[in-house]
Amino acid sequence: MDLLLFLFLGVIISILSGFFGVGGGFILTPILLLLGFSPLEAIVTSLLFSMGTSVSGVIAHYRLKNILWRKGLALGIFGMAATQAAKPFVLYLNERGWDEIVIPGLYITFLAYFAFTMIWDGQAVLTTEQKRGFPPLVRLALIGLLGGAVSTTLGVGGGFIMVPLTIAFLGLEPKKAVGTSLLAVLAIVTTGFFSYTYTEAVTINYPIGFCLIAGGLIGSQFGAKWTVLYKNKEMKLLLGSLYTATLISVVSKLAHFNTFGLTLLSVFVLFFLTLSILRIIQKQRLKEKLSD
Repeated sequence: MDLLLFLFLGVIISILSGFFGVGGGFILTPILLLLGFSPLEAIVTSLLFSMGTSVSGVIAHYRLKNILWRKGLALGIFGMAATQAAKPFVLYLNERGWDEIVIPGLYITFLAYFAFTMIWDGQAVLTTEQKRGFPPLVRLALIGLLGGAVSTTLGVGGGFIMVPLTIAFLGLEPKKAVGTSLLAVLAIVTTGFFSYTYTEAVTINYPIGFCLIAGGLIGSQFGAKWTVLYKNKEMKLLLGSLYTATLISVVSKLAHFNTFGLTLLSVFVLFFLTLSILRIIQKQRLKEKLSD
């Protein structure tokens, strides 16, 4: 039964991953913490899951022509370098027993910033004059390095940071930002996961990981296709709402209100799935009416 639960969890998370381009681990790690996993176990399991689902997500967004290959590869290369620099920091926290506080605290900080960016300041991008002060390669390097460091530290793909930053600092439209970030995420999480596998302090639960991936291979295809149902502004608001719900769930974990955190995330998922299904039905009816 437990493995079936993680299979279902993989489906749901990968739908969100394919839609938002956040790699899946960004959502999975807080959920695993709420379910009682240690921070290091949650990080490695999330990296394994993100590695599997990112492959499927990249294929889907390639078909939708949402990937800017040069930018995505540059983000990935810089991100891969950052994973190696950040891993010793995570192991140090684990050895000292500080990971239970520091890692959720970092989550809260990043989530609060990006929730604000997407919901209240979602339209803000750099002007042409401002962009001239930041060479494109420098901007790509900074975003990739930050994404890679956060990926290894928090067990995420880095997409939940790279998507809003590529929108704000590279001027990409959300759909292109999602596809391009997923390409970088694939490179980053693969490097991060295999780096951890050679560490004695890490125990990997492969049955749970592979159940999550099996569900993820199903769900990510739906998520990527559902991007056509929403306008760019709507996607920003939904992404900001997801950040906010996840932020509150992590705070709930620190306050030992795990059930509340899981319930809140479930409510958001139910809302998103219901809204998307209603739009699919509406689109189908409109198509049938036009064909008549």
